[in-house]
Amino acid sequence: MWKEHYRVGSELIDTQHQELFKRVAAFIQVVQSDGPWEQRLEKVEETLVFMQHYVLIHFADEEQLQQEIGYPGFEKHRQIHENFKAEVQQFAKTVELEGFDEEKVQEFSAKVMTWLIMHVGREDQKIGEFLRSKEVTN
Repeated sequence: MWKEHYRVGSELIDTQHQELFKRVAAFIQVVQSDGPWEQRLEKVEETLVFMQHYVLIHFADEEQLQQEIGYPGFEKHRQIHENFKAEVQQFAKTVELEGFDEEKVQEFSAKVMTWLIMHVGREDQKIGEFLRSKEVTN
């Protein structure tokens, strides 16, 4: 799922993006695979826990980079992150109350992959463009 054109030019952020793509792709593969749902649940639970924690770390690192470079779209970008964190937390809360429903997990996995592709492919590329423009002017 990771593509080289997703690079923003920060080794830390690019490495984190690669890890996110790898984990989300593995999550989707498990969710869509054949076999009893009960046997796939462990990986589903593991991925949800990972997402809840890693996304917080990644977003904090990405936002720190934006502040360090004086990225003008910081507040808008931070709000996009906050909205996504809220979605992940809401899904975790739903799972806590209702359990892991296979259909809801499939919908969530597709939503996460779509969000990741669109966010890294669009919003994060703006950070990369700004970072490269600063390197040219320095």
